[in-house]
Amino acid sequence: MDITRRRLLSALSAAGLLAVLPAPPVSAAEAAADSDRLLANTVGIFAGTAESNARPETAAKLAAIEKTARTNLKSMDDAGEGELFAGLALGTDDANLNTAFRRLYEIALATRTPGPAPSDLYGDTAVQRRVIDGLGWLHERYYGDQSKGYYGNWFNWEIGISQHVSKTLALLVDEVRTYEPGLITTYVTSMDAYLRNGTDGDVNLDSRFHTGANLADITTNRILQGALVGAGGEARIRKALTDQLTVFVTIDPYGLRHGVTDGYYADGSFIQHASVAYTGSYGKGLLTRVVQTLKILDGTGFAHGEELVPTVRRWVRDGFAPLIFEGWMMEIVKGRAVSRPDGGYVDVGVVVEAVVDLSSLSTGADATALKSYVKHIRSTSRAALNPVGFVSPVSIVRYADIIGDASVPPADLNPASRSVAFNAMDRHVHRREGYAFALARSSDRISKYEYMSGENLMPWFQGDGAYYLYLSGQDQTQAFGVDYFTTVSPYGLAGVTAPVEQRRTIPELYGKPYYDNPGHPLNFTSSSESQNKYVYFPRGTNRHSGGAVLGAYGAVGAVQSSDAAFRDRQLLPDDVVVYRGATATKSWFLLDEEIVVLAAGVGDGAGRAVTTTVDARTAAPDDQVSVTGELRDGRPWTGAGTGDLRWLRWANATRQAAVGYVFLDTPRVRVALDKVTRSRRVVRTANPDTAVTRTVLGVSVDRAAGARPLSLAYALVPNAGEAGLRAYRGGQPLKVLANTVRLQAVSHAGLGLTAANSFTPGHHEIAGTRIEGPASVLVRRERRGPVTVAVSDPTMDRDKVTVLLRGRPLREVTADEGVRVSRARGGTRIDVDTRRAYGRSFTVTLRG
Repeated sequence: MDITRRRLLSALSAAGLLAVLPAPPVSAAEAAADSDRLLANTVGIFAGTAESNARPETAAKLAAIEKTARTNLKSMDDAGEGELFAGLALGTDDANLNTAFRRLYEIALATRTPGPAPSDLYGDTAVQRRVIDGLGWLHERYYGDQSKGYYGNWFNWEIGISQHVSKTLALLVDEVRTYEPGLITTYVTSMDAYLRNGTDGDVNLDSRFHTGANLADITTNRILQGALVGAGGEARIRKALTDQLTVFVTIDPYGLRHGVTDGYYADGSFIQHASVAYTGSYGKGLLTRVVQTLKILDGTGFAHGEELVPTVRRWVRDGFAPLIFEGWMMEIVKGRAVSRPDGGYVDVGVVVEAVVDLSSLSTGADATALKSYVKHIRSTSRAALNPVGFVSPVSIVRYADIIGDASVPPADLNPASRSVAFNAMDRHVHRREGYAFALARSSDRISKYEYMSGENLMPWFQGDGAYYLYLSGQDQTQAFGVDYFTTVSPYGLAGVTAPVEQRRTIPELYGKPYYDNPGHPLNFTSSSESQNKYVYFPRGTNRHSGGAVLGAYGAVGAVQSSDAAFRDRQLLPDDVVVYRGATATKSWFLLDEEIVVLAAGVGDGAGRAVTTTVDARTAAPDDQVSVTGELRDGRPWTGAGTGDLRWLRWANATRQAAVGYVFLDTPRVRVALDKVTRSRRVVRTANPDTAVTRTVLGVSVDRAAGARPLSLAYALVPNAGEAGLRAYRGGQPLKVLANTVRLQAVSHAGLGLTAANSFTPGHHEIAGTRIEGPASVLVRRERRGPVTVAVSDPTMDRDKVTVLLRGRPLREVTADEGVRVSRARGGTRIDVDTRRAYGRSFTVTLRG
């Protein structure tokens, strides 16, 4: 088979990606022309073009640019002694300094933004020189002195300020070269010096700060700087591009480059900060930045950017599309950003702009698929996407053209029914026509949560099996987003098993947004590795977390643990507060109409009371919400209380939404329906002090302090009616086959499906299937059809998993590489080579 250069690049090898860069050298004239084209592209992206800005669709964006610039100019006019902008104190607050540079960029942008009736700011040399003078003033007083800079957040010094300065200089390059020609060199020298996590004023690929989205930001800044400096800038651009290309390489956890775990994985996972599942925040930032880089490079000779487009399309298809439900970005991949008020619809708007631009860089069926996806998001979202939020006026025009193109049908990039195991980041998404289910886990690889900078103040259980059931046709801001975390108790998130105790936030514990102890051997400072490991985003301490996928069905298992801070408490300073977690072994079996949840060994090593939350749902205070059900003795149930329930149904008549709960083998259930009012500031210190009121449903199972560990089994039934819930009787169609800390399994008669998670070494027998050691296994026996089996290693460290199907021997029809089928005493043996598979599912089809 002929392996073309494009196919080589699609394999995402580091060596292949270097082929993106053409071999040097080029002439000085060619390099200068390419730099000029690069800067012109940059201006076109952020300011638009005369053609794009003549379109009526860009009018609101142009008005917003002008309004922002005039507001900033007025603030400059009103500035007092020692101020550049009125009321913006500089010298000790790095966020304020970053804001000052951003405001100068916003003014510069207005002077380069053409329009059908251009603002008098457009081309105003006096205003441009005012911006240039502002840059000089900031450098002289607050930025140029390296001994006084670099306080606060490293991000502002190495990325944020450099981003604003580089774009401002790119916008005003001609006037800067005329009016203050030394300013570019002055700033580039200082920006290099502030790369203190780098090496010799450049990127350090071995630095934990220069990875993933952060690396893309830094290198994009340096690409612009290379184009600005003129002679010799080509080498800077090439070096920055070489560094940025590393973010396109799929992370191989068994062959890490520079020790970096940040980036995209083969299963679509995205990780930032070494261990945080982050597609919905840093992941979308990386997507945006690399697409912008491809547009900046378009038509230059610096790189063959078209070769990278298939990689980015794969990120969108496998990494983003499963996590976007009817225009909403799922909570499980947003880290601390879940506490921000913007919400999932705004997050997806950022992704849509990147997909719009990516479609313009694609051709044929690939371009059509991306355009169809844009239309799909628009047609299914419950919130209108506002293109004014796009960065580029050109993107607004492209978006309008896609929406107006009748030849492009709306179409998702994923099938409507899909189960996606993001095992590399301990996440799972299960989708059907009427709902989507998103599950967040943690392990010794993946953080339990992310807190930082006063954001996500009460995150403690967000990675302990917390899940989110999104119902089709709903405005998700009424169900989830910041108001969910504001009004639902952090101890009562859906799916969570938590000890009954009162924890305190980081600011409450230490009086500041971080723990500070630089004199300790672990060197606790705001951005230190110890701060990350034990305060900001501690990992779990369990190994078992993962699952298998068979077609559109899934089986997921995890052992709940305390975090790394509790494990290492003897190593930490005495004043560091650590919290012990509850214990539980859990499985989630993901079917068509049901999500079945099993939990065993639910308890606490310290003897505390423990609560397991079956679900937590919110509604607007005026919505017509009802709770009905049936006790096991047949009596009807309504409202709140505690009872021996057979099933329960929550319904919101106002929203036409409903969820059913079938209690397969569960102790007494407590139902709460409370009106809760809290300020959004309880989850993020920077949020407005806005009071939010929600009617909150809590369905939970309590274990008393000192009691024996308990087991429970239940099913979530999205969009359920009462008649359908009554039909779950006598183990039909669902049956719990095992629910212990060793083995958990269910069967579904209608699907012919048996699903099991085994957690311990040794033999595990269930429903004619023997599993060796810990594994996730699904077996589907279709009537008069084949037998299909899926297997994965949720520990990610086994070399082989063996499964025996008892009964008459079966022959292999198809099998994934690494699967071997053989006859064995009593049935058919399946050996799966799981060495270095990183939780991947292996599938085999058999016949009699």
